[in-house]
Amino acid sequence: MFDIITFGSATRDIMVRPKNVTSLKYEKKGPSGQSICFPLGSKIDIEEMQLNTGGGGTNTAATFSKQGFKTAFYGMVGKDVSGQELINELKSLKIYSKFVAMTDKKPTNHSIVILGNAQDRTILSYRGAAELLSGKEIFWNKLKTKWIYLAPLTGLLCDTFEDIVNFAHKNNIKIVVNPGIAQLSLPKEKLENIFKKIDVVFLNQEEASFLTKVPLENEKEIFKKIDEICPGVVVMTKGADGVVVSDGKYLYSAKPSENRKIIDTTGAGDSFASGFISDFIRCNGNIEKAIQLGMANSEGCLSEVGAKNGLLKKGQAFEGVEVIRSSIV
Repeated sequence: MFDIITFGSATRDIMVRPKNVTSLKYEKKGPSGQSICFPLGSKIDIEEMQLNTGGGGTNTAATFSKQGFKTAFYGMVGKDVSGQELINELKSLKIYSKFVAMTDKKPTNHSIVILGNAQDRTILSYRGAAELLSGKEIFWNKLKTKWIYLAPLTGLLCDTFEDIVNFAHKNNIKIVVNPGIAQLSLPKEKLENIFKKIDVVFLNQEEASFLTKVPLENEKEIFKKIDEICPGVVVMTKGADGVVVSDGKYLYSAKPSENRKIIDTTGAGDSFASGFISDFIRCNGNIEKAIQLGMANSEGCLSEVGAKNGLLKKGQAFEGVEVIRSSIV
């Protein structure tokens, strides 16, 4: 029996920092309003390079294992060096890896992460083997676990999203979902039926606004609409502005420390979500403690390059943030 099984992608991350990047182009499109420009046909010197791993499925599994939970990861990698290295890393992190399928139809997922300043990075993503995992590769009779965590699903596994949720609901397994746009774009009736069975859902501001069709600055209205279709706990992350959580009765909000060290933002969302769930499980649904560990785990992730290098271990001391509780009405 596992404490938690995660589903999602497994990625080989190549982190690079170009040398002397000074040409920034300002434009209205894009989240930052800026673009890095490289001359076509040129050779760009790199002053720093690291090889790490990422993917929502393995990132969250890493935290759960470090926090002392018996953890397994379900995903697919290619029959290549990167795929084997990912499996070796899972084993070193004491994450059960026998649910990881290997394919020769596509290489392992890869990302090239171009590091800018501490707040910004650009990711070039190759969606490879992870796209080919389907419900046919899932050993349903071996999903013996207390919790299931679904990172954003892509490729063939999108068609199995509802099946996994229904399986968990039928077998009294608690389920956490961090849906991607593919899941949020499902027909309204189907999505609402799925959300009724979810215990904890993670959304960022843009996703919450997309789901509810409510402007993102109207937080109470967003939560009111989501609470109508999801009886579980709803977590809305706001980047540098922190997080707001609803249990259907109260809103819990917190902001990150102003003194936190930010080296790389890769994996920050995964580290918060997995940290949150770790103490949510351990502390019997205590949202305040869950937020504090989530924020601390995210801060640890932000302090180092890569999605797994700064994650907290069970019992590791951290400075908790202030959590404010207010009425949802």
